[in-house]
Amino acid sequence: MRTTVLAVACTLALPAPLASQVVTAQAQNIITSSGGSYSLRSGDVLRVDVWGRTEYSGLFQVNEEGFIFYPFIGEIDTKEITVAQLRDTLLVELERLFSNPFVSVKPQFRVAVVGHVVRPGLYYVDPTLTILDVISVAGGPTELANTGKIKVFRPGEAEQLDFEAEMIAARTLQEIGVRSGDDILVPRKFLARPDISLILQAITVLLSVAIFVNTVN
Repeated sequence: MRTTVLAVACTLALPAPLASQVVTAQAQNIITSSGGSYSLRSGDVLRVDVWGRTEYSGLFQVNEEGFIFYPFIGEIDTKEITVAQLRDTLLVELERLFSNPFVSVKPQFRVAVVGHVVRPGLYYVDPTLTILDVISVAGGPTELANTGKIKVFRPGEAEQLDFEAEMIAARTLQEIGVRSGDDILVPRKFLARPDISLILQAITVLLSVAIFVNTVN
């Protein structure tokens, strides 16, 4: 039975467009554009920007039925279509409302980064990032982190994905099978520097006691 590592579930129930308080701004310096060939799936979050029209721009989540609800247009079916095809659909619909719309659509995965990172939490990230990029968005690993044994948990499933360091160095989230809604866990090292320090202190104390006992006897 999978025990969820998600400690931020209260932020998951978000309207469309999604609440702005969810962490995204921290990643702006490394977020990249996804290719238009990416196929959308339930749980994906889309950043739609319509130039000069803020009322049509925002974050929109694909619901369990594969639809997004878009302002002034209504439900749009995203099942089995790519980002480029969705953009074309939006262009057609927006051209009925005003002339010459300029539309940008970028998918973002919703992932929880937990464990030994500086800022654990829920993040929206581009699927073309690597796991190490996502950990960087979360402030990077702590001193205790074991980035060579990262685990991914999938809500509602017993499946667990384990990744060695060489596998995640250059491969993107979508290439290694991470999905929107997954939990990325950065585990603790078996022996970290603080642990070694405590062990050495304990050895020092034991040696001091042994010397004292021998001296007394």
